[in-house]
Amino acid sequence: MSPSSVIDAALLLLALVALLPAVILFAEVVAAVSRPPHRAPVAPGDVRSARLAVLMPAHDEAADIAATIGSVLPQLGPRDRLLVVADNCSDDTAALARAAGAEVIERRDPQRRGKGYALDFGVRWLERDAPDVLVMVDADCLLAAGALECLAVCSAASARPAQALYLMHAPSPASIGQRIAAFAWLVKNKLRPLGAAALGWPCQLMGTGMAFPWPLIREARLASSHLVEDMQLGLDLAEAGAAPLFCPDALVTSTFPSDADGTRSQRTRWEHGHLSVIATVAPRLLGRALTRRDGSLAAMVLDLIVPPLAALVLLTVALVLLEAVWWLLGGSAWPLVLSAAGLGLLAVAVALAWGREGRAIVSLPELLGLPLYVAGKIPLYLRLLTRRQVEWVRTKRDERSR
Repeated sequence: MSPSSVIDAALLLLALVALLPAVILFAEVVAAVSRPPHRAPVAPGDVRSARLAVLMPAHDEAADIAATIGSVLPQLGPRDRLLVVADNCSDDTAALARAAGAEVIERRDPQRRGKGYALDFGVRWLERDAPDVLVMVDADCLLAAGALECLAVCSAASARPAQALYLMHAPSPASIGQRIAAFAWLVKNKLRPLGAAALGWPCQLMGTGMAFPWPLIREARLASSHLVEDMQLGLDLAEAGAAPLFCPDALVTSTFPSDADGTRSQRTRWEHGHLSVIATVAPRLLGRALTRRDGSLAAMVLDLIVPPLAALVLLTVALVLLEAVWWLLGGSAWPLVLSAAGLGLLAVAVALAWGREGRAIVSLPELLGLPLYVAGKIPLYLRLLTRRQVEWVRTKRDERSR
């Protein structure tokens, strides 16, 4: 085989690798915008009978925790409980949580840091008087009315995890970059899960607004400093035959940090974690799904391999440029055709998402600035190659009103 043929084959393989997540993203967005809104498998007359516990890990969340507790307590019944794990806190998180009406336990272990350790600590505490359903809620989120009821009924009825619709809003006032980030988040956490549900697929866990039948979460591996412990937990449960369901009627909201360092830290943790899981976990799970002929696990992996939107756009654009140069030098045109098709699918998916949900977040002229937003993420992805984040670091928050 000639060197030219080897390069043709390599570029064709790269084009196919980049095309697959573009096709999946396109299919999910089209399914979301072209079908009636999906509803979780909960009948209108269903009434929750399961005993509920809300577990809230909190590390230095004094600024937000009272408001979060205030959105949870009115939704609890007389047999339910709210447990806050004040994890390695250096502020008044524990005292404020108690004053707001929550049951609070404190954890001190500076060597084992991360949300996963706090969650495991809380689950072990709850074993003394175990609930039927456990809901995990972050200490900087607000629950819409009825969210706990919807999650608990969905999880108990299906004996599977249930994931709420988790949206993050741009702070006020917001820059164009922050509004575009909020739009990208909406695509990831609303349209894609809605589309996946319309296709009969499960969804990824999103870190907050997650409900679990107690037997499942009691045996789950939680104690770690994994960057995206929620995503890993969802994959573990899917591998065990309990892939999460999307419950869009349950709404949980939060706000992006307005502090630039906090925003950078948060996005680095999420995106480095996601890309690392794609590289290290997805191949094994896809092999397991094919071996077991497990369609639900296979669908979970296919959804997983769609990287963050900016990363996918950068990869596809880079391939188009590289393959165009190779074609001009006399190479095969097929890699360029496939990558250009992938870029077209991404453009159509973004346009459909904006037309369905994004108009209220970004204007059309601002949306046309998406390439600049994507280009601004290049340093983040370069750090993945040179200084990849491997340990959990708390996002720096700002004092803000919500």
